[in-house]
Amino acid sequence: MIDILYFARVREQLGRSEEQLELPPGVGRVADLLTLLRDRGEPWATALSADTVLLMAVNQAIARLDTPLKDGDEIAIFPPVTGG
Repeated sequence: MIDILYFARVREQLGRSEEQLELPPGVGRVADLLTLLRDRGEPWATALSADTVLLMAVNQAIARLDTPLKDGDEIAIFPPVTGG
């Protein structure tokens, strides 16, 4: 089981701030997880579109698309933050 946390615009578009998901076979990297979530259809496909700039963190460390995932991980998905 993994915990997925959604922040800011992503949370608003999906209408949820978190979920738990059994890590299916074949989903071993961040890129695989994004594909799985997008394949749910709308609003996932739009909120997590490959054309949308998103940051990901695995266990509170910034992750890349090739970052491996394992049972028990916490994955955060959020848009880039700018300050002023």
